[in-house]
Amino acid sequence: MGLNWNAAIESIPVLNRAALLTLELTAGAVAIGVVIGLIMALGRLSKITILRGAAITYVDFFRGTPLLVQIFLVYFLIPKLLHWQELPDNYQYIAGVVAMGLNSGAYIAEIFRAGIQSIDRGQTEAARSLGMTHSQAMRHVILPQAFKRVIPPLGNEFIALLKDSSLLSIIAIEELFYSSKIIAGRTFQPIPMYIAAALYYLVMTQLISRWVAYMERRLGKNDIR
Repeated sequence: MGLNWNAAIESIPVLNRAALLTLELTAGAVAIGVVIGLIMALGRLSKITILRGAAITYVDFFRGTPLLVQIFLVYFLIPKLLHWQELPDNYQYIAGVVAMGLNSGAYIAEIFRAGIQSIDRGQTEAARSLGMTHSQAMRHVILPQAFKRVIPPLGNEFIALLKDSSLLSIIAIEELFYSSKIIAGRTFQPIPMYIAAALYYLVMTQLISRWVAYMERRLGKNDIR
C-alpha cells in the first residue's frame, strides 16, 4: 500500500491547532514548574531541616518516577482529593498541565539550585555587609544573576517537556501526537501522519532553541554594558 501524503496535507489546519495547543500546554506547565522549582530550590538550600527534607523528597519523587505514571496519578487523584462527583469540562487539560508542571518543577528546582550555587559567595557577603538581610540579598543580588545563568538549561527543559507532552495523549488530550494518531487511524496512513507530527515537533523545538539563544546573547550584551 502506497503512501498518501494528501492525508497529511489536508490535515494541516488540524495539526496547526494541535501544535498550538501543545505549545500552550507546555508553556503553562513550565510556568508552574518555574514557580515550584524556585521554591524547591530555595528549600533545598535552606538550613531548616524540615524544609530541606521536604524539597529533597519532592525532587527525588518526581525525578525518580515516570511522567506517564504521574499523569495517571494526578488525573485520578485530584477528583478524589476534591471530592468531585463529576468531572468538570476539559478536566483532562487541567490534569495534564498540573502533572507536567509538577514533573517540570523537580527538574527546574535542580536547575535553579545549580544556578544559585554557581554565584560566588562573596556576592552574598558583600550584600550582607551593605546591611541587606539574607532574603534581600537573595532577591536583589543572587537570583537576578542566577536567572541569567539558568536560561539555557531552562530552554532545554522547555524543549524536553514539549516532546514529553505527547504522553498526554493517554488521557485523550488533543495535542499534536494524539491528533496525528486519530487522523492516521481514520485515513489508514500512519507513516505520513507521524512524519508530519515529527516535522511539527522539530520546527517548534528549533524555534524555541533559537529564542533561547537570542535571549542568552541579549542578556550577555547587557552584562557587558
